[in-house]
Amino acid sequence: MKRSSSWLRNFAQLAVCGLLLAWIFQAIFWKEGQEAWAREQRTPAWQELTRSQRLEVSWTHGPREVWRAVSRVRPEAFAVSLVLMGATISLGVVRWRQVLRVHGLELSFTRAAQISLVAHCFNSFLLGAAGGDLMKAYYAARETQHKKAEAVGTVFVDRIVGLFALLVFTLIAMAANVPLLRADPLFLKLAAVIVAMFAGSTVVVFLALRGGVSRGLPQARAWLRQLPKGDFLEQLRDSLKPFGHNPKFFLQSLAVSLLLCSVCVLHVQCLAWGLGLEISLRHQFAIVPMITCMVVIPLTPSGLGVRENLFVLMLAVPLIGVEHTAALSLSLLCTAGSLCWSLVGGLVYAGLREKHHLDELTRADAPKR
Repeated sequence: MKRSSSWLRNFAQLAVCGLLLAWIFQAIFWKEGQEAWAREQRTPAWQELTRSQRLEVSWTHGPREVWRAVSRVRPEAFAVSLVLMGATISLGVVRWRQVLRVHGLELSFTRAAQISLVAHCFNSFLLGAAGGDLMKAYYAARETQHKKAEAVGTVFVDRIVGLFALLVFTLIAMAANVPLLRADPLFLKLAAVIVAMFAGSTVVVFLALRGGVSRGLPQARAWLRQLPKGDFLEQLRDSLKPFGHNPKFFLQSLAVSLLLCSVCVLHVQCLAWGLGLEISLRHQFAIVPMITCMVVIPLTPSGLGVRENLFVLMLAVPLIGVEHTAALSLSLLCTAGSLCWSLVGGLVYAGLREKHHLDELTRADAPKR
């Protein structure tokens, strides 16, 4: 029953992804086909063609025009964007190592980067922008013999702190772009969703880092123990407490996360410059994190379809005025950059042989008595 339910859920999410991608591609291809037909002065007129003929023209001209727009990006701009994308992964590694140190788990930057790259690779195929965390948690648990719950807990803390920082960053950026939010109802709707996400995230962060709900609901521990792997879940819950008593850690991780968000915006802006798009950096600082917040919601694998539609719709508002094909090209280039690093993660996953253990590293670094 569980396998059947999981299969149906995955199928539904893949279907949503396919429908969103088909809708945005068809809308843009249709427009490109119509413009090409008129530009070439073909006969009969576009309005006189049957729907099947219009579809044929659209899917003949549309992909060619999108590819032409994507290939127009300056190579040096795309190369710099890849470096910036790598910088976001590196900052994520720095943040995770900060989380690990709270439990006295010392993991080298190289090993943490290897695990993060593998997680990024799987993140391209699993559902939602956080799907790769499942693989990251798996490897984190394998890195230690006696602190498995703590190691898995660090992945959870790393994610919720990162998400909380993203929402804080987005709220600040939206406050600095009020005219943009008022430019289209879509922005106001997305802003409302993001405010709700921030409220929920604040509650989750508070409960997670302050020991859950067991203080006000003592029977919660008993319920937790009755769940499958209840003992492990209780250990996982207890492993989160040290983070709530370490405000220095929270501030440091928040600072790294905010820097990561800024670099992510610069990554997209670099591609926009490479395509010759005139988008102000101020607007990008609002649009990119708003889209990222929506992609975090596990609607489709790696946010595919959701990201492309939002890029096209948000950049098309009169205040910005980016043509649909160019906006789609920008989104596809962002995805291409991420997939390049996913390929690196796949190579790491295929070629990795040695397994380091956190406990061994911790004991090796501990002073001898």
